[in-house]
Amino acid sequence: MKFLKLVIIFILFNTTSFADKNMKIGSKGKLSEVDRVIKVKMYDNYYEPKSFSIKKGETIKFEVVNAGELVHEFNIANAMMHKKHRPEMERMVENEILLADSIDREKMKKMAKMDKAMAHSHSNSVLLAPKEKGDLVWKFDNAMNIEIACNVPGHYEIGMIAKVQLD
Repeated sequence: MKFLKLVIIFILFNTTSFADKNMKIGSKGKLSEVDRVIKVKMYDNYYEPKSFSIKKGETIKFEVVNAGELVHEFNIANAMMHKKHRPEMERMVENEILLADSIDREKMKKMAKMDKAMAHSHSNSVLLAPKEKGDLVWKFDNAMNIEIACNVPGHYEIGMIAKVQLD
């Protein structure tokens, strides 16, 4: 029985994606199935574009650039998922993985060995230091009530959120 509990805990805490199929946010997309590319710039309190119109079932490649002076995240989720993710981001700040204008990726790797959440390896998210670029491919197959937000402490609260209109 003790072994079974350990196996269940291991499975729960060692998933590679923060995205949950039951949360109706879509799923990690395949590059070979991309319908279109959307270029996104993250500034220090907003995204450009500020909203996205996406067709249900569409696979989008987001090419994201952090054009701001601070670390930012491009995270596809619903409001409840963003709320649950923010404590992970707070722990990354407390552990000095996330600094205002940089990400200590070496410390991130070390900490991830003890706490998988510190790896920030969510398929629905890109975490970038200033001037960094990253791509994310997402399929909006079962998506509902989606928003794109930055969960670096304080950023969501000041409105770093982009709305997603699903057609």
